[in-house]
Amino acid sequence: MAIDLDDAADPAARAMEWLVLGAAYFLLLLFLIGVFDLFVSLYRLLVAGNFTDPAEVVELLDSVLLLLIIVEVHRTLVAYARGQPVLRIVVSAAIIAVSRRVISFRLDDYGTGDEALLAAAALGVLVLALTVGYFLLDRVSVPGRLEL
Repeated sequence: MAIDLDDAADPAARAMEWLVLGAAYFLLLLFLIGVFDLFVSLYRLLVAGNFTDPAEVVELLDSVLLLLIIVEVHRTLVAYARGQPVLRIVVSAAIIAVSRRVISFRLDDYGTGDEALLAAAALGVLVLALTVGYFLLDRVSVPGRLEL
């Protein structure tokens, strides 16, 4: 009696699909908690009168961008579970993640000016490469290539 590998792999594939969907629902829960926390933070900011403090506003923006990253990762998991292309979603999540780091960039986080300059240059290169990559994914069509 020969064992068919496709038949043997089916239960594992189905289990992985359910685990991916479980992770997607977990991210949905994290997103809901994050939105609630964002409104609480905004309320505290308004009540304390710190809504004009740039550091507080940057922290709020950081929270919003973190929520957007959660949304993009959720979209990636759902698209993967449906068998849809995920590369564009992953690149857009990476752009948001690097942009979040750029927005929260502080010179105080680095020991010297050279370290801060190197970090800023690296972030700039990452933003540029990810942005160019994202637009190339939309613009370039290669015959015979599977959809990404």
